[in-house]
Amino acid sequence: MAARSKWQALPTEAINPDTLAIDKLSAADIVEGMLSEDRKMLAAVQREKDRIAVGVEIITQALRKGGRVMLIGAGTSGRLGVLEAAEMPPTFGTSPDLVQAIMAGGKGAIMRPREGVDDNYEEGARAITRLKPSRKDVVIGVSASGMTQFVRGALTRARRVGAKIIFVTCDPRTELQTFVDLTIAPAVGPEVIAGSTRLKAGTATKIVLNMLTTASMIRIGKTYGNLMVDVQTGSEKLKDRARRIIAIVTGLEYDDADTLLRRAHWNVKAAIVMQKSGLAYPRALTRLRRAHDFVRDAIGEDVEARLKELLAVS
Repeated sequence: MAARSKWQALPTEAINPDTLAIDKLSAADIVEGMLSEDRKMLAAVQREKDRIAVGVEIITQALRKGGRVMLIGAGTSGRLGVLEAAEMPPTFGTSPDLVQAIMAGGKGAIMRPREGVDDNYEEGARAITRLKPSRKDVVIGVSASGMTQFVRGALTRARRVGAKIIFVTCDPRTELQTFVDLTIAPAVGPEVIAGSTRLKAGTATKIVLNMLTTASMIRIGKTYGNLMVDVQTGSEKLKDRARRIIAIVTGLEYDDADTLLRRAHWNVKAAIVMQKSGLAYPRALTRLRRAHDFVRDAIGEDVEARLKELLAVS
């Protein structure tokens, strides 16, 4: 008798009883079926909200102490980690080193899948070692099945140096729960197409990673209210966003906001402090540092009333 598959019992490999005849359905019915499954997925993420909040606190504490965040994954999970890391600098003005991602197979595997690289435990360990993790850092392993050897190798090596470990998976039964600091495991159930974890599992993972990174950035002062005040201004679109943020917060006209931003070297936070306090650019930066980079604390003002006022007249 052939040996039983070690993947067979995984929830991510299960056959979905609600989509057995999906290849007979119309386009509209396929879409409706997928929407129905995604509603189940959202409920699964909702059940993990307390664990996600704990993950945010772990990451926030690490960032406040000078640590980094490293995301490790293969296939869809790896690509989601790459996407998360890539979007931090333009959105929150972070250094590319602050949130980094490792994809099994390297950069080339982002666009061209390299089958088999996810099975390489040793390469996972080598890949994380190249980033020189330390006790200050948080390593987030991402594996829908919970079985990816590349990810396990990376987490094992990171654990040896004392890094905090968060594991994001869609198998709540994973035995790694005894090995990591926190497991976030939305039980999304079987996919519309059996084993295709780019679907519900991938969407759930994206939502979890969005929450972990975004909430952590908010907690270290990267927004003022819900405004993107650490936005990088490398394009005309982002320069326009910076001008509009200044206009919203300070009441300046659009052209005057542009003038202020040029004086502030396109640093939105500094521009707000300059306008609100009358300080010159260097002293505005000093005030921000003393306020631990929180605009609200640097100027002693809330922004909610101003935003509500603008929303009421729009």
